[in-house]
Amino acid sequence: MTKTDAPAPERNLAHAPTTVASSRLLWLLGPALVAGVAYLDPGNVASNMTAGARYGYLLVWVVVAGNVMAWLIQYLSAKLGIVTGASLPEILGVRMKRPTARRLYWVQAELVAMATDLAEIIGGAVALNLLFNLPLIWGGVITGTISMIVLMVHTRRGPRVFERVVITLMLIITVGFTAGVFFSPPEAGGVLSGLVPRFEGSNSVLLAASILGATIMPHAIYAHSSLARDRFPEWQGIVATRRLIWATKWDVTIAMAIAGTVNLAILLLAASALQGVDGTDTLQGAYAALKDTLGPAIATTFAIGLLASGLASTSVGAYAGAEIMHGLLHVRIPLILRRLVTLIPALFILGVGFDPTQALVLSQVVLSFGIPFALIPLVWLTAQRGLLGSFTNRWFTTAAGVVCALALVTLNVVLLVLVFTGA
Repeated sequence: MTKTDAPAPERNLAHAPTTVASSRLLWLLGPALVAGVAYLDPGNVASNMTAGARYGYLLVWVVVAGNVMAWLIQYLSAKLGIVTGASLPEILGVRMKRPTARRLYWVQAELVAMATDLAEIIGGAVALNLLFNLPLIWGGVITGTISMIVLMVHTRRGPRVFERVVITLMLIITVGFTAGVFFSPPEAGGVLSGLVPRFEGSNSVLLAASILGATIMPHAIYAHSSLARDRFPEWQGIVATRRLIWATKWDVTIAMAIAGTVNLAILLLAASALQGVDGTDTLQGAYAALKDTLGPAIATTFAIGLLASGLASTSVGAYAGAEIMHGLLHVRIPLILRRLVTLIPALFILGVGFDPTQALVLSQVVLSFGIPFALIPLVWLTAQRGLLGSFTNRWFTTAAGVVCALALVTLNVVLLVLVFTGA
């Protein structure tokens, strides 16, 4: 572990040139697709699968609304990294003058990162158990080991190669989680009815918070600004800031379209093929039900998608956690060492025999509570003209960000009331 000098964020590019040598749009894509893997982690699978199996199409609207909010949030995060040349944690680490406040903020962000890691390692372990009948504890060890190899790619080969590896895993995830829908198509009327916002009891509120926590991932907000910063450093000088921001809109749109489609497909598959089937509110039960109803090929494809999800998302989560620590505490530790440390809680959960699906759903609830701590500063910073200059949010962009933050905070307050009153 090394103590580093405080970062020097807030590089103001408000007067950056708007025309430079042109570059193909394809070259500019990548950071959002990597950050978007966070929206396809095993926590998403558990939350959406459980929601569809228990409540059918009831919570379709939550998935759709969450994906719309995610587009805005990820765009703002990327824009912050491009314009300032610094990540969200770095800027907060400089602007939070009181060490105690900065450390407390880091504690909650670190807990969120650990909850993320828990979901991803457990998901990979469950997938290996389904595919090869490996004990969960050994599946967790293997998932963690492979994720360290993926992180070594980033350390030794740079962000571009890391992007290619993660995007390849993302394609596997997409095929694995959407294939079943073609064999068990959802009812059009049920899908349309699910677009009407409503709940059915406190458990549906818990699942809604879990879906949002899995969809709008706090660590993805922190990571995207870092990924954009690393991908487009100031000295590269390939395109102007305005062109980068324009390309980022396409990058985020593609990433969120993929993530939203896959998440919706998971819920619709559970609603159409698994609703009312005993045991389908667990990943193992869902796999068994898919095998019985749609055949072993679809079930195996689902398990392979789950494995790719765990491997890809845990690598991105470790990257985000390292960036959070560096930005807020000005301490940088090797990614591999951090991977080893954060692996311990997940292996403990697997070792004591706690229900893995329940652990996944609860981890997403923890993430839901971490969203405001990342989202509110993001909206506030991107509305500061002194920081972003001519790239400051327009008033309606800031208003939309405030609405998103209020909606998420309100849902979390309702969830707290339901939990502590036993409702």
